[in-house]
Amino acid sequence: MDSMARILITSAIPYINGIKHLGNLVGSQLPADLYARFMRARGNEVMFICATDEHGTPAELAAAKAGQPVEQFCAEMHETQAEIARGFRLSFDHFGRSSSQRNHRLTQHFAGALAANGFIEEVSESQVFSIDDNRFLPDRYITGTCPNCGYDAARGDQCENCTKQLDPTDLINPRSTISGSTNLEVRETKHLYLKQRALRADIEAWIDSKTDWPVLTTSIAKKWLHDGDGLQDRGITRDLYWGVPVKKGDQPWPGMEGKVFYVWFDAPIEYIACTAEWADAHGLPDSAWQRWWRTDMGASDVRYVQFMGKDNVPFHTLSFPATIMGSREPWKLVDYIKSFNYLNYDGGQFSTSQGRGIFMDQALSILPADYWRWWLLSHAPESSDSEFTWENFQSSVNKDLADVLGNFVSRITKFCNAKYGPAIPSSGTLDDRARALIADLETRVRAYETFMEEMEVRKAAAELRAIWVAGNEYLQSAAPWTVFKTDPEAAAAIVRLSLNLVRLYAVLSEPFIPDAAATMLRDMGTDDRSWPGDIATALEALPAGHAFTVPEVLFRKITDEEREDWAQRFAGVRA
Repeated sequence: MDSMARILITSAIPYINGIKHLGNLVGSQLPADLYARFMRARGNEVMFICATDEHGTPAELAAAKAGQPVEQFCAEMHETQAEIARGFRLSFDHFGRSSSQRNHRLTQHFAGALAANGFIEEVSESQVFSIDDNRFLPDRYITGTCPNCGYDAARGDQCENCTKQLDPTDLINPRSTISGSTNLEVRETKHLYLKQRALRADIEAWIDSKTDWPVLTTSIAKKWLHDGDGLQDRGITRDLYWGVPVKKGDQPWPGMEGKVFYVWFDAPIEYIACTAEWADAHGLPDSAWQRWWRTDMGASDVRYVQFMGKDNVPFHTLSFPATIMGSREPWKLVDYIKSFNYLNYDGGQFSTSQGRGIFMDQALSILPADYWRWWLLSHAPESSDSEFTWENFQSSVNKDLADVLGNFVSRITKFCNAKYGPAIPSSGTLDDRARALIADLETRVRAYETFMEEMEVRKAAAELRAIWVAGNEYLQSAAPWTVFKTDPEAAAAIVRLSLNLVRLYAVLSEPFIPDAAATMLRDMGTDDRSWPGDIATALEALPAGHAFTVPEVLFRKITDEEREDWAQRFAGVRA
């Protein structure tokens, strides 16, 4: 990678209506953090942005259920999500809010620019109005009896029982999901539509130019572009209270009073707004965030990478690019979209609504972040869906973290401390076995770098584990505890190399397991986080006489009793 590249990284922004489960975490925020940490370690300038997605009807309903005003609910849930992100060591440069004034202004700015360029159309449509709730109801907030199968809890957009697509007006005895009221009528309302079809050629040419995208990303984008009727114009406004008020820039939009922008329109604009929030939080001028986002302000040399679950791909390959392209302004478009399949849970699916699976706060209550980070990233659902099982989790933690990495660190520090004292011994020179290890690591570390640069998450994890294994096997076969009896100088050379390996492992492992890496560096008495160039040189970073501390257990094993207890606790419904 070139010296000091500039890397802009965004993770799909989590919705505000509750705490996310581990499937959400591994589909966006966690791999984005892995990449951000790696890119910083390589000396690049990184801007890593995330936020809470706060608008739309589900936020209003979640607030009503909690008995809170929606503004208060969102503020408290934002802080909860930020705290959990800190617990998982997600290294955002800023964790913003889509309800920020920055996002209000920027969303209104984009709408004004799109309108000026002829990409917005006013459309009259019939919508169900609840007289008792005094509001228009989105389709999914109307329930009734399905005319097709007679199911009495069919939603206004689809019957879950027979899967028939419906309009609210098709339902028999429709009622408001919010209040249960049947006092409904159909009223005319006007909405703004983004004319995505008019931008189709621009979008298609842009997607075709992205020959390096993952197959998953490209296939979803092209399916939405071509299947059925292809790319459709989309409504960008809603009759709601909570959201970004509809304006053209800072001017009122005649006929759109009391309406807000649809959440899908304002949410991705928050990536840009969040970077502006970062500048505000640091007392920096607008040029500080514009150099990441505006090609006329220096963003043309930025590499922009997005991370998301596959369900978010259509918005990020079609709708958000349509917003940016249609503005006809020099905004930075994404260079690479890393998308993920789903993580399933123990023979079924994670379900936020049913409380099935492990949620982020619960995970941290039973084990530290590194245990989860390692398992989730090393089993990331890249080429297909993957599945969390407690047996696999236990086995992976015990074998990879405790038996391989933890065991190596513990054995070599304890042995050195016992035989030579708490400092790196000076005598002895490297033998053929040590040189073979260095040659092997040279190949492996370069492969690891390539996988990390290409965001091949599982391959990178497998390579990192192989790097730990190589050190373990070297220590086992070199056996300094045996050599010491006849040749303490030769044993000292093995020990010196192995203690330097601990520092090297800390640096290489930091993107995956940051807390353990920090512990290893602290115990080795060093702040030297420099990324390894030549491996032989890197393994001389800690000189003879350098003091260290024997660490506490780096990773403890998960017992069968714990595994069984957790499997029971997280099988059912979260209160």
